[in-house]
Amino acid sequence: MNAARTSPPSAVLSEIDLKLLNDYQRGFPLQPRPFATLAEQLGITEQEAIERLRHLRESGAISRVGAVIRPNVIGASALATLAVPPERLEDVAKFINAFPEINHNYEREHRFNLWFVATAVSAERLRAVFDEIEEVCECGPVLVLPMMEEYHIDLGFDLLASAAVTRDAVSMPRYDAVSLSEQEQQIIAVLQEGLPMVERPYSCLGLPEQEAIALLTRWIDAGIVKRFGVIVRHHELGYTANAMTVWNVPDDKVTEAGQRLAASGGVTLCYRRTRHLPQWPYNLFCMIHGKDREDVQARIDTLATTCGLDAYPRAVLFSCRRFKQRGAHYTALPKNRHG
Repeated sequence: MNAARTSPPSAVLSEIDLKLLNDYQRGFPLQPRPFATLAEQLGITEQEAIERLRHLRESGAISRVGAVIRPNVIGASALATLAVPPERLEDVAKFINAFPEINHNYEREHRFNLWFVATAVSAERLRAVFDEIEEVCECGPVLVLPMMEEYHIDLGFDLLASAAVTRDAVSMPRYDAVSLSEQEQQIIAVLQEGLPMVERPYSCLGLPEQEAIALLTRWIDAGIVKRFGVIVRHHELGYTANAMTVWNVPDDKVTEAGQRLAASGGVTLCYRRTRHLPQWPYNLFCMIHGKDREDVQARIDTLATTCGLDAYPRAVLFSCRRFKQRGAHYTALPKNRHG
């Protein structure tokens, strides 16, 4: 099991560390010496910026500096769940964690108590992973719940905000899957581990430096990379409560409802997923993170009312234990990794 590492909450971080965590979760400099740019903006040296980010990574406050790839644009991914007898939960979670395709694996409060996300190189490999889990674990069917519509996906955390900030409701465009060259796959393999903490990190990606920067710029502009920057670990920064809240919304109303939730500013994730009848009737999902359970529950109740969801059946699945949490891995590391 992945035991959570303890890191100081944002209240006791230094001002500079808080700025590094808060201000560079997106829009990380795409320049030959990005840490020098950060250092100039923060009034510190380039080496100090590198060392501070290394320390934040080693302490568990951040997982990496790098790219968040849009789901299902490279490879295939899905959320899945199992109803595991409580006495077998740790053993089953350990077996599931051993798959390199598994990114997240959480215990949640529900009959379906183990929830995991898998990302694979293909839909066929993704299905094979779920089939093996179902066959070996013998906990009943794995409910596979692929995403149908994205309303808001951004696990950035404003560590300085005292309240949610409303957003304009927009329809998210659909993104087609892309095929990467072998060289591009190698760049993804390095980036999924995190940008090397060296003065010229973009020269370590297997392409000439300017070509690597240009490629990352194109991926961001094309929406392949959703966000490029510091990837914080919410639990270690004091956001110790989170709940996946789900509603059963008529199909002709779910898009509008999802857009209202996304525009509220009160959710970190919001999307439509397939139902899995008769076991799972819910199709609208959102994630809410907070400092404590009472805060999260109060925000769920408020959102249900303000977003017009009170009339629909819902379930609130608070997280109990985190068995695994890391960024998605899309490909194996190249044999000769630089940096």
